[in-house]
Amino acid sequence: QVHVVESGGGLVQAGGSLRLSCVATGRAFSTYRMGWFRQAPGKVRELVSSISWTGGSTYYADYADSAKGRFTISRDNAKNTMYLQMNSLKPEDTAVYYCAVALAGRYDYWGQGTQVTVSS
Repeated sequence: QVHVVESGGGLVQAGGSLRLSCVATGRAFSTYRMGWFRQAPGKVRELVSSISWTGGSTYYADYADSAKGRFTISRDNAKNTMYLQMNSLKPEDTAVYYCAVALAGRYDYWGQGTQVTVSS
């Protein structure tokens, strides 16, 4: 069982920045594939960014087109924490952001979500 908790959401003006954090339990944290998803009202949940262990100390990060150039995903394995730095925020980034963990295959463990609201 992996427990996942997000934090860092809030209200920000367009053009501003926020950093989301996600803490996940487990000794094998460094090997977890982790992702940030978001869900806006009336829309389906979408993957914003993910970070996967590829062996050794190497990780692969991937981004949705809407996040490229503005968002940066990172992780601190010593703190069992993953981050999403979000810059140049737009009103269309408004959503509930979820952190998810995949031990193998699909994302099995989810946080409760943190609200991000970007005002115009």
